[in-house]
Amino acid sequence: MLFLDKNLELNDTELDIYNYIVANLDKVVYMRIRDLATEAHVSTTTILRFCRKFGCNGFSEFRVKLQLYLEEQKLAQIDMADETTYIDFLKRTAQPEFKAQIQNAVRILRDRELVLFAGVGSSGVIAEYGAIYFSSLFTLALHIEDPLNHPFYHLSSKLSDKICMIAISVEGENEDIIRYIHQLKAQNCKVISITNSVKSTIARLSDANIAYYINKEMYQEANITSQLPALYTIENIAREIRTQIDNEKS
Repeated sequence: MLFLDKNLELNDTELDIYNYIVANLDKVVYMRIRDLATEAHVSTTTILRFCRKFGCNGFSEFRVKLQLYLEEQKLAQIDMADETTYIDFLKRTAQPEFKAQIQNAVRILRDRELVLFAGVGSSGVIAEYGAIYFSSLFTLALHIEDPLNHPFYHLSSKLSDKICMIAISVEGENEDIIRYIHQLKAQNCKVISITNSVKSTIARLSDANIAYYINKEMYQEANITSQLPALYTIENIAREIRTQIDNEKS
């Protein structure tokens, strides 16, 4: 299984965790660490040691890698994705319009001290990756796992203008994310969205939107539209900010 190599030296407990994950891949990618610990009948510390054996710093990174692996496998198995979809997207990233959208997002983010990443389902996993990536290259970033129960609702004016949320959503119509955007914008927080269409509700509510326009893909009732454009966009924004900061220092 790609990064999940059973040939690593696993003790009996870790082998039980491995077997549970393999048998419940679609379930594990949405679990919290304590949920997996409960299901596998081990401690969260044991889960963390297990993740490190597979080259991950923690459960969040392990879960991101697992989600990306699942997406690759689904696309390969059903053979629905046409490589021209990605080629067309990459061509659009070289166009002035896309570059202008990236720069607009960069201008908003440059003076922010905290970035909140929000998404639901597979977009939530990409949001989690975005928080890890931004924290590594630019500034403190947090993944909002449950927007409606998150504490960033009542902020002082001095704090709110230092916060920006980046919403990740293929459809751009998730009601929980929309309500969260309304709450944050009421407190003058900035919102950037990465969606598949600029006409979606989340896109229209945002201060800046980057739309990637690729073919929507469904498998049974699941939306399996590729998240690769969202990943590319997140990394593009973070790298551009890092480049600008480094240039100013030199």
